[in-house]
Amino acid sequence: MQGGDAQAESGPARQRSVGSVALCVGPAGGPEGPTRILDLAESGPSRLRFPRMREAELEAVLVNTAGGIACGDHFRVALDLAENARLVLTTTAAEKIYRSDGPVSRVENQVRLGAGARLAWLPQETILFDRARMARRFEADLAQDASLLVFEAVAFGRHARNEAVEQGLFEDVWRVRRGGRLVYADTLRLDGPVAALLARAAIGGGARACATLLDLSPGAEGRLEEARARLDAAGAGAPSLEAGASAWNGHLAVRLLGPEIGALRSLAARFLAGYRSSPMPRVWQS
Repeated sequence: MQGGDAQAESGPARQRSVGSVALCVGPAGGPEGPTRILDLAESGPSRLRFPRMREAELEAVLVNTAGGIACGDHFRVALDLAENARLVLTTTAAEKIYRSDGPVSRVENQVRLGAGARLAWLPQETILFDRARMARRFEADLAQDASLLVFEAVAFGRHARNEAVEQGLFEDVWRVRRGGRLVYADTLRLDGPVAALLARAAIGGGARACATLLDLSPGAEGRLEEARARLDAAGAGAPSLEAGASAWNGHLAVRLLGPEIGALRSLAARFLAGYRSSPMPRVWQS
């Protein structure tokens, strides 16, 4: 009876979404062959779809059948690219992070790239709702000559509905190693009065959306002037957006800030299409 009373006071344990995908890909029929699936495991609401299986570069679309991420959910993506594999990963839609009454939602992304492998990590934006609590981590281990391009965008509330993230937690950790050596480390943590923090000039300058692009491909550092020129061209007609590019330690980074995600997303898509010399995944156009 005492056990029943204790359970009634604490409430029933919540049922949370736990999703994961693990994908291994490699070239078929020799090192120059088209990239194909070697192994795939899916669990919970996480699924991968492959709309362009017949092309040399494999495209994977991540689907969350739960319709979003709520307090205490845990999602994980693990990608393993064998030598000379070529993969583009995107998402079927923007990922929504809903309000939490305490528990932190966790998203863990891990990638490993073998020699000569190329990965373009191009998910659509993440949208945080007021009082959302999310901790995200991206870790990559690259062979010396592997190529990794990562793009992540975040919207703090939906501009069209005049939403803002007044309170919440957003932690974003990036760690990249090449040949076992740490070459890139970045951590963003906004905890508590998120809107007030973003209003500070040294943090967001009033922005409600931000994005980071990181190119860790051989020769990326030498593309700095090209990246700046492409940013200028892609941002024409959008004076409210701020964009900057820098390069060091063999890689190139682009940062974007804006008052809402729509214009920022459009600029990023134009920039990425030109920078990659390839159209964006079709789901970006829907």
